[in-house]
Amino acid sequence: MHADLSRLTFRPERHYAAVVAQQGRVQLDADTNEQTAIQLHQTRTLAADLIGPHGGPRDAAGFRIDHVGGRHDLDTLHIHGGRYYVDGILCDADRPAPGVPVPDEDDQRAATPETPGHWTYWDQPDAFLDPERPGDRLPSPATAPFVVYLQVWERTVTAAEDPALREVALGAAMPDTAARVKVVWQVLPLSLGALEIEESEPSRETVRDAFARWARRRSTPSARLAARAERPGHADEDPCLVKPDARYRGPENQLYRVEVHTGGEAGDATFKWSRENGSVVLPVDEVDGTWVQLATLGHDDRLGLDVGDHVELTDTAHASRLDALPLLRVEELDLPGRRVRLSGEPAPGVGRLPHLHPSLRRWDQHAGPRRKGRTTALRGGAVPVTEGEWLPLEDGVEVYFATGGTYRTGDYWTVPARTATGGVEWPTDTARRPLLREPAGIIRHYAPLALVQGEQGAVDLRLAFAPLATGVPAADEAALAAEERAGREEQAAEAGPAGTPPRPGADPGDTTRGDR
Repeated sequence: MHADLSRLTFRPERHYAAVVAQQGRVQLDADTNEQTAIQLHQTRTLAADLIGPHGGPRDAAGFRIDHVGGRHDLDTLHIHGGRYYVDGILCDADRPAPGVPVPDEDDQRAATPETPGHWTYWDQPDAFLDPERPGDRLPSPATAPFVVYLQVWERTVTAAEDPALREVALGAAMPDTAARVKVVWQVLPLSLGALEIEESEPSRETVRDAFARWARRRSTPSARLAARAERPGHADEDPCLVKPDARYRGPENQLYRVEVHTGGEAGDATFKWSRENGSVVLPVDEVDGTWVQLATLGHDDRLGLDVGDHVELTDTAHASRLDALPLLRVEELDLPGRRVRLSGEPAPGVGRLPHLHPSLRRWDQHAGPRRKGRTTALRGGAVPVTEGEWLPLEDGVEVYFATGGTYRTGDYWTVPARTATGGVEWPTDTARRPLLREPAGIIRHYAPLALVQGEQGAVDLRLAFAPLATGVPAADEAALAAEERAGREEQAAEAGPAGTPPRPGADPGDTTRGDR
């Protein structure tokens, strides 16, 4: 998640049930975020255990799919409202009502806006599909049947993207407060060939089984990374910054983020990194060629821009699509005008629509890793992935990509670096060798929704569950009478013979009589 965090501490293998705050202690963002992560993990694990990999409530299951063929227009899908759970994550397909505005003074009749009862393939809220892009168009079911599936993942939203999160009473000079995590759901097509199904009319179970195998392959990343801090060879040139024996030489605590930019195999994949977890984001007001007008240049020099920085111009649509956009270099700063000139013009269609909240995200690689006396050139502003060797980032921080990995755009790892220890926080074995770890995210979840078969319509592939609660059975008259008799007999036994007072100090519940 791109947020201003100190570190991420939740580890499910530790089996922590709660975070316990202690009096008189400093409150950290990591503790609060871990408590949230623990609760989410418990809730979603319980839901997945009870529901299964995916399913919806029997009377309110969402994401029913209707295929609508267009004679003159493009084909589309109708995505009906309701709720559906994927790996325990709640996905809500209900379309919000637009609300009723106050009528004009000249016309007191308040017209109620028409509310579509469903989403369509083209206007679903998080996919941002473009009919002009051939890869976004639906296949023709008359040519070959295809599966419609649900892809679910989460991304971070800050006040730069959703200004309503900012408390304006704090003033414009103050930074924003908390960020949000948004559940992103996207309804997408998938060919039967991708599922390795050769039948033209497969059964529901055949499709579900094949889809489960495909989803497992897609959900399990093969990329692995390790991190460490090694005292660089030039450390003695400025020994006063930190402890002389420190391996991490940075002047401040940082949360490094290593994120895959261009996916693929090692020869094609690239990555970018940030010492601020990718949280330096500046809202964009206007794009004019290579000049970008910003709403602010940052709160200070550390969280602002400088000539030579690499930036990524993005917006809500491209962030939701996980597009690998060009990384451009800052060539010139116009401080009074809050403008920056970039090394190239941003990608077409990016940053031009204000309602998509365009922003400029800073990344901190200025050059590729320096190895064996040579500096590796950047590729499109990003660092080429080199497997099987340690790659220096800065100030002694190094990362290592395991061989044989396949990289996906958006996958990331975080590496906390601390001046107090002069090192990084990364798991090691008993010999203090760094361990290879899967990406911390993005975790993708999948569920099949329908099999579209041309004139036969869409075959529903969803699963449903019934409520667990049932009515309380009414007691019969005989049971009630027997219960009443038992109560009277118990009271009589406790009272004893008439006129016999209880012994002094005796237990009122003791029904024994006489001396012993």
